[in-house]
Amino acid sequence: MDQLAALRSLRRVVELGSFTAAADALGISHTIVSRQIKQLEAYLGAQLLNRTTRRFALTAAGQEYYEASRHILDALDDADRAVGQHQARPSGVLRISTPTAFGSQELAHWLPRFSSQYPDLKIDLVCNDRMVDLIEEGFDIGLRLARGLADSTLIARRLATSRVILVASPAYLKRHGVPRTPSDLLRHNCLVYTQGARPNDWAFTTPDGGAETVTVQGSLQSNATIALRNFALADMGIAIAATFIVHEDVKRGDLLQVLPDHTIRPRELYALYPRNRHLSPKVRVFIDFAAALYAQRGWD
Repeated sequence: MDQLAALRSLRRVVELGSFTAAADALGISHTIVSRQIKQLEAYLGAQLLNRTTRRFALTAAGQEYYEASRHILDALDDADRAVGQHQARPSGVLRISTPTAFGSQELAHWLPRFSSQYPDLKIDLVCNDRMVDLIEEGFDIGLRLARGLADSTLIARRLATSRVILVASPAYLKRHGVPRTPSDLLRHNCLVYTQGARPNDWAFTTPDGGAETVTVQGSLQSNATIALRNFALADMGIAIAATFIVHEDVKRGDLLQVLPDHTIRPRELYALYPRNRHLSPKVRVFIDFAAALYAQRGWD
């Protein structure tokens, strides 16, 4: 006796209400369905169905066995789908939401490699600096830079860490002086990124391991880090920025790091995606690619 086939027949009979309907759904004959259930009853040594000429009903033992076998069959079906999704070639449209700076400054370095590796995927990359509801707006995945994430129904996977530094142009520092301590920033024009909870409060770890926070002011603030970087390049003031945004400017000498012996809490890069029972192949390969990339080469 094929017990699994018999379990599937029993389930179909119960859920469809007749042996004939079950046979049609399974693509086998009425006789086979009837024989499978009789063999199952003989194997168990218990009657599962009370039959009459027109109808049937589950016995108490049958009801208990049906409920248990239904859960087993559901688990097997889930396992089959999971393996199928794992083996499936990623295809279709992958919608990605990302902050503007990360999309333009960082993804440009490695997204082409990912795209060439999965040619059947079409990527729809949406860059903006507002809070995006991934589920409501139909995104498959969101990339976020944060110092922590609020509780949500989304799955969050940390991919990498980016240092955060203060920068200013050589011309600005020549004109206004070089800060030596965080409190010196109170006399400078500070370019403030407004997305944080308390954006004007700049917190530092001092060289001796202490903590110091100053409340800065300035003539310009923005919710876009790229804008602040550009204003710093235009000699307008001191900006706070993740290193992936300004490292080329610092390397060229167009921007200088301010207070290099003080550290600022870094930002973590997270991949966020809806909480589905099985991760779709296109989301899985993107997250795996990014995680392997940053694990291999790090950041900064």
